[in-house]
Amino acid sequence: MPKDRNLLFVLADGEHARFVRAAADNALYTQQDLDSPSAHKRSADLVSDRPGATFHSDSTHHSAKLPRHNPHDLEMAAFAKDIAARLNEAATRGVYEELVLVAPAHTLNEIEAALDADATQRLIGTLQKDLLKIPDHELWPHVHEWVRPVHRAR
Repeated sequence: MPKDRNLLFVLADGEHARFVRAAADNALYTQQDLDSPSAHKRSADLVSDRPGATFHSDSTHHSAKLPRHNPHDLEMAAFAKDIAARLNEAATRGVYEELVLVAPAHTLNEIEAALDADATQRLIGTLQKDLLKIPDHELWPHVHEWVRPVHRAR
């Protein structure tokens, strides 16, 4: 009888993540959910101060300076790095043998770039899609290529 793989699917976007496993019968189930602490905050709540202002030398008019970076984008990048750090630590502990990342392109690239050598070696596939809102029982058509068929004894 072939050895079962210890396969982990990570479904993520910039603010939420799900760690999904395949059961013995290949039914998929969510093992853990993660939410970014900034997932439901407004941009104004993510920065410590209002943006500065610029003055024009030939008038008394001044206008607000736009921040160089969108605070939500910075928080999403930090969340992706946090997911990667969790995967790096889990790979070191042997929590999974094979990894598949499923996320929109930007988030997928952020996570993948932050994986260490051990976690990267375990990465067997990626899928550029946002499947977070798809229930476990409807994930199969999207990820079936990475799940081996069940071997049934006769």
